[in-house]
Amino acid sequence: MLDPTARDIKYLPGVGEQRAALLNRELNIYSLHDLLYYFPYKYVDRSRIFNVSEIDGRMPHIQLCGEIRSFEEVGEGASRRLVAHFTDGTGFVDLVWFRGIKFIKGKYKLGVRYVVFGKPTIFNGRANIAHPDIDPADTLQLSEMGLQPYYNTTDRMKRSGLNSQAMAKLVSNLLAMLPDAMPETLSDGILQRYKLMPLVRALKIIHFPSNINELRHAEYRLKFEELFYIQLGILNYSKDRKRKYAGYNFSKVGDIFNRFYSEKLPFELTGAQKRVVREIRHDVNRSTQMNRLVQGDVGSGKTLVALLAMLLAKDNGYQACMMAPTEILAEQHFSTLRRMLAGLPVRVELLTGSTKQKERVPLLAALLSGEIDILVSTHAVLEDNVNFTRLGLVVIDEQHRFGVVQRAKMWTKSHIPAHVLVMTATPIPRTLAMTLYGDLDVSVIDELPPGRKPITTRHIFRNNIGEVYSFIEKQLREGRQAYVVYPLITESEKIDLKNLEEGYTHLCNIFCDYKIGKLHGKMKPKEKDAEMQRFASGETQILVSTTVIEVGVDVPNSTIMVIENAERFGLSQLHQLRGRVGRGANQSYCILVTDYKLSDDTRKRMEIMTGTNDGFEIAEADLKLRGPGDIEGTQQSGIAFDLKIANITKDEQLLHFVRDIAREIVENDPDCNRDENRVLWRRLDEIKRRNNRNWGAIS
Repeated sequence: MLDPTARDIKYLPGVGEQRAALLNRELNIYSLHDLLYYFPYKYVDRSRIFNVSEIDGRMPHIQLCGEIRSFEEVGEGASRRLVAHFTDGTGFVDLVWFRGIKFIKGKYKLGVRYVVFGKPTIFNGRANIAHPDIDPADTLQLSEMGLQPYYNTTDRMKRSGLNSQAMAKLVSNLLAMLPDAMPETLSDGILQRYKLMPLVRALKIIHFPSNINELRHAEYRLKFEELFYIQLGILNYSKDRKRKYAGYNFSKVGDIFNRFYSEKLPFELTGAQKRVVREIRHDVNRSTQMNRLVQGDVGSGKTLVALLAMLLAKDNGYQACMMAPTEILAEQHFSTLRRMLAGLPVRVELLTGSTKQKERVPLLAALLSGEIDILVSTHAVLEDNVNFTRLGLVVIDEQHRFGVVQRAKMWTKSHIPAHVLVMTATPIPRTLAMTLYGDLDVSVIDELPPGRKPITTRHIFRNNIGEVYSFIEKQLREGRQAYVVYPLITESEKIDLKNLEEGYTHLCNIFCDYKIGKLHGKMKPKEKDAEMQRFASGETQILVSTTVIEVGVDVPNSTIMVIENAERFGLSQLHQLRGRVGRGANQSYCILVTDYKLSDDTRKRMEIMTGTNDGFEIAEADLKLRGPGDIEGTQQSGIAFDLKIANITKDEQLLHFVRDIAREIVENDPDCNRDENRVLWRRLDEIKRRNNRNWGAIS
């Protein structure tokens, strides 16, 4: 049966060409299906009448029943407004309009009973409702109104008459056209086994529920379906990828790996590192391509694990490439690998956008001939003229900073797609990892190397900044170094923040006996590198920086991280910045500096940061506070799922539940041809086509 909702939205009664163009542009609604799945963001109970005397200014939308006693025009020009003095006998409330004054005065009459609906506020001690909905009391059957849906609309839509009420009318027109025999999107087996509401009924109720109970049942049906198809798509793609892509077989642990392990290890591997190395060895010794995500908190030793994996490639006759998102991080990885591999017959080279042509030509030739064993690079490796002879392993550091297309291009650098090891220092909550990285095998390094002391974190208000400066000077006298991070480079007229330039000058005046460096994103790569080298060598004692030092910078002697305007940073970013210290044997400190006036969310963030150093605990808290759409990396990666109704934070249990159901289906129907699952595979294909969704983007 053809989908009756596939028609263009312009053919819906009440839309037409102009409104269709507006819906296209503002909400990406192009078809009847798009509108049908544009769900309300909240519901308001229209069955209860409140008394004016109950209004306290903290109430949500309410209904009142009474009459307008008089109209009054107040103010002039842009501040002109119409005020209607409305009463129900228990008190008065002002109904206020800032536009359409002539129309309002002509439409509503004195002494007529109306039902007024809106959100009350208290201004100058008087209750008022701005731009309320008003209906004659004798035309409303309040007991039948149930929960009124509210739809998100834009200012441009509202100016064109497409407010929430108008959207509800369009949806009502659409639901009246829906046939009861509309194609079901879940199999009979799933509907019956899990007692799910039929699709058409769920869609009608989600837009116009009569009560909370039936709304919850409709929400569950639609959330189940949404999360189920995401997991079915991911797991089915993963199955196909493992079938399709053969992998290079690293069958032996050779001389280079063993020599490094026995002679060069800077410290004994933690139990977690050993476990992850075993998982990698198992992956690369099979006939399929490895696709593994390694999560580890800052300082947990991910780079060492990656190096061991690259030495496995070398021992089996293959090259490896480590991709880093910035030149600073690439140069640091290059220096670290060179230092750790000194004395071993492993050639490591660096390729970035700053590599000069006279250096680039012989480097590319050596890469193609196989003389280079490990290439450390930035996006520069993605250029068409960069080719390997036997690329067997790609390590992608901080993968969320590389787009899907960029990562996929690395597959073209080898006859058979190389093994992929993705690393992230931003711990990902299990729920988010399951959704975004469901196609990857996930390893977790959840131990820090021995000897690391937990970082002491304090939250300081700006009026106590003198204490911070005294503490920094004490640490500097003991030979330590400090970072001071600002959110901006130059002053912004819109945001009243201390900025790097002003802060740098201020600190130079306070710490005049010490050398202070400055680092920010607008500097040229060579300038950044020189500044970092001066700090790493101890030539400068304080580094004033923006967040360019957030990832990868490693100076063990630095023991203080001061974050100015910490309220402007998210939890994950604060944790990343804190991770730049605590990398040596000395006690380290992170000081969060804020103004005294803070929102409740900001205070909560400060409490979390001062209460724990556990990156996974912080990531879970970040997900709960900010929601999945704001978590760093999900939008940049190009794979954040556009969830219409489910929420991976609130619906974690349901996500695990449907993933198990999807896994059972994929395992029992690997060729996607069993009759009982036909509707599921057909629906999955429709979703792929409609959303242009590439499940492979997850890798």
